[in-house]
Amino acid sequence: MKFCLDVFSSLTLCRFLFDMSSDSLLKSQRSPSIVILDFGSQYSELIARRIRETEVYSIVLSYSTSAAELRKLAPKGIILSGGPSSVYTASAPLSDPEIWDLDIPVLGVCYGMQVMVQQLGGHVTAAVGKAEYGKAPLHVDDPTALLTNVESGSTMWMSHGDSVDKLPRGFVRLAHTSNTLEAAIALHTKRFYGVQFHPEVVHSTQGMVMIRNFVYNICCCQPDWTTSTFIDEAISTVRSQVGDKKVLLALSGGVDSSTLAFLLKRAIGDQLTCMFIDQGFMRKGEPEFLMEFFDQKFKINVQYINARERFISKLQGISDPEDKRKVIGREFIRVFEEESERLGPFDYLAQGTLYPDVIESSGTNLDPKTGERIAVKIKSHHNVGGLPKDLQFKLVEPLRMLFKDEVRKVGRALGLPEEIVGRHPFPGPGLAIRILGEVTDEKLNCLRDADLIVREEINRAGLYHEIWQAFAVLLPVCSVGVMGDQRTYAWPIVVRCVSSEDGMTADWSRLPDSLLQIISNRVVNEVKGVNRVVLDITSKPPGTIEWE
Repeated sequence: MKFCLDVFSSLTLCRFLFDMSSDSLLKSQRSPSIVILDFGSQYSELIARRIRETEVYSIVLSYSTSAAELRKLAPKGIILSGGPSSVYTASAPLSDPEIWDLDIPVLGVCYGMQVMVQQLGGHVTAAVGKAEYGKAPLHVDDPTALLTNVESGSTMWMSHGDSVDKLPRGFVRLAHTSNTLEAAIALHTKRFYGVQFHPEVVHSTQGMVMIRNFVYNICCCQPDWTTSTFIDEAISTVRSQVGDKKVLLALSGGVDSSTLAFLLKRAIGDQLTCMFIDQGFMRKGEPEFLMEFFDQKFKINVQYINARERFISKLQGISDPEDKRKVIGREFIRVFEEESERLGPFDYLAQGTLYPDVIESSGTNLDPKTGERIAVKIKSHHNVGGLPKDLQFKLVEPLRMLFKDEVRKVGRALGLPEEIVGRHPFPGPGLAIRILGEVTDEKLNCLRDADLIVREEINRAGLYHEIWQAFAVLLPVCSVGVMGDQRTYAWPIVVRCVSSEDGMTADWSRLPDSLLQIISNRVVNEVKGVNRVVLDITSKPPGTIEWE
């Protein structure tokens, strides 16, 4: 049997991922109400998420999108994202200057505001000694238009090293901070607005007030983008893409792939076959639970593949987290190819890829001149950056435009039980990236037992649904301890619990001391090979949620 062959180089893969998110939307029947032009910010897709939170449809396109293309799309508003560049450098990415003549409201965010200022005749300079990173109180000077109902002194999230030192003609100041004189600006006659902070992140306490002001009051959008609308359009798109061909779904049992299984079952029925590959990196008892849940309870066709020894052998001697992710990603595809020969033929591979996966793997933007990423790569995800160059499936990824909380809404609307919808996120490579360094059977067994204790006790304390992710990490170092008057030299377990809304930013969860004591006592007493428990109190940023 022969599959359709899609050959990807690293650059081509990144370009493919971005083209899929832009071209498919440009060709869709639904016109975006708000277009975000991406200058390489890690938060660009989060802006789109916040717009959709207002039930208004938004998409992300490259900053290089021409005014002519935007005129065809006819959005009611344009947002210029942040980015890592400086507008006064020769290589700085800039928007098509003709967008300022489209008679469409524009909101510039951080770097996007600086682009607006620079292109319209103002001036931006390096804020020597006055850079702002983190929370800052915003002092409102003009409580109208964009800042309607925004309280002076409310907290906004700053992240900039450059500042505006001269406004373009006709612009006025809306707000300032102690370090930034032009923190929010406006050209009311043209409906151009700029903010030097990030209203889209949860740390900006009244950021959503500004976003709603822009979406509803300034752009006059209608709230017509809902969960049911997404489901209807996703089902239609899948049916159109797949036709009468068969689809193989990589089912992990997490929220994403489980929701996708329910969505595809409704869209194409018996054309769907789910394959659960037990790669040996799952949490304790999960393979058995998932097979019973999907195959027996919901009658979804799931093929169980035991590939534990195969995956473990492939990771022998590998310690680098990027290498581990890529090896696991390639091996997943290889197993699918081999098993589909037996079960198929299949033309399509379905994956529960989400926005954060794509953002952190490759950014959402490529420079049209050089083909290089503008956004900074954080880490690869096994289902994005780890795909092999000779991928022998066409991909079906209907959830790739959604954030985790959106997926949960879709899952609930499709009838997915809460015991699955409310589960904490679990990385595709599983426990392999929660064991730092080389992965062994002994370490896996140790981590499984510790991780189960962490989740059991958080459940018992009634805190499971108040926490975004709770898990254990095993470090590849040993420390001296004493148990029963005997010297021990064993591994430490890290307890990692974070609170978040979308996974893009996160804060460490403040667990009660009594709960931490119970977890520590149980882990040390019940898990062989561990003599120490430590707590990770790092937020994202500067850290990531996972350790690898």
